Amino acid sequence: MIIGVPKEIKNNENRVALTPAGVAELKNNGHSVYVQATAGEGSGFADEEYAAAGAVILPTIEEVYGIAEMIIKVKEPIASEYPLIKKDQLLFTYFHFASSEPLTHAMIERQAICLAYETVEKTDRSLPLLVPMSEVAGRMSIQEGAKYLEKPLKGRGILLGGVPGVPPAKVLVLGGGIVGTQAAKMAAGLGAQVTIMDVSLPRLRQLDDIMPANVMTQMSNEYNIRKAILDTDLIIGAVLIPGAKAPHLIKREMLKSMRPGTVLVDVAVDQGGCIETCTPTTHENPTFIIDDIVHYCVANMPGAVPYTSTLALTNATLPYAVQLANKGWQKACAENEELKKGLNIANGKILYKGVAEAWNLPFNEELILADAVC
Repeated sequence: MIIGVPKEIKNNENRVALTPAGVAELKNNGHSVYVQATAGEGSGFADEEYAAAGAVILPTIEEVYGIAEMIIKVKEPIASEYPLIKKDQLLFTYFHFASSEPLTHAMIERQAICLAYETVEKTDRSLPLLVPMSEVAGRMSIQEGAKYLEKPLKGRGILLGGVPGVPPAKVLVLGGGIVGTQAAKMAAGLGAQVTIMDVSLPRLRQLDDIMPANVMTQMSNEYNIRKAILDTDLIIGAVLIPGAKAPHLIKREMLKSMRPGTVLVDVAVDQGGCIETCTPTTHENPTFIIDDIVHYCVANMPGAVPYTSTLALTNATLPYAVQLANKGWQKACAENEELKKGLNIANGKILYKGVAEAWNLPFNEELILADAVC
């Protein structure tokens, strides 16, 4: 198979979808790999390293899309890339269709095969290609939240861990999944007083067993959230419904009950956000203020630490990429239920229920089965 790796062009996105080691692995399996010039530069991988691993370096993104049967990316294509995508071209990347109607319609129109990292799912319902970036984003949410609590950045002017004789900041984490767990661990490690909320009592029991003493678990419901936000300094939105829009747990009118300078970090923003007032921002302009509340809503948080993020991501995605290249997407999805669940759009049809429901579009469950056995 001919595989293309374009340079990411989303604002301040420095990750790359394939390392030189990944190129070598695909080459060893008999595939051709074309990498756009400087694609790995932001993550610390030079063109010479890719060439040494067996890749062909192409100067433009148009050439990469033009030659490739499978495109491997990190982030969803942006509008300038839509015309480059060919019919029946396989795109293996994060899509988050439920947060972007224009992207959804564009991929339907281009009749591309869209296999989304974020909905590849194991039998235990874990999301192996979302986990590594969720781990990075969860840890970063506290790092960024602590920074924006500083007064020059319009925060409350509070040190997350406090000092002897001065109480630490209060951190509220909404969601006890991978992001929430990593956020709570980081906040607790810095000495904050942490509350983590989730709707699953078994999950709260697990968290209660593994978390340090300065982390308290609580059932997530509107009453408890409204009470907690009255004196919380940093709120992390970490709610995930795979492939679908996140529910709004923090409503706009709740901002008025928070203390001025409270910081909100919505890690779920690329799935629509679990804080109603959050809209996607970039690393270039990461925050905005509504009702004296600081909102940090960067949709590609791991892009700020590209070396760590690229290695973590490709460790997870490469085995699946090899399967897709070796077998083709139809056979690979027929033989691997995890990959099959990653199919979101194919041949102009929506194959993932959460995406169809998000935009009130037809869901084609039958096509999944028909295509998968080809």
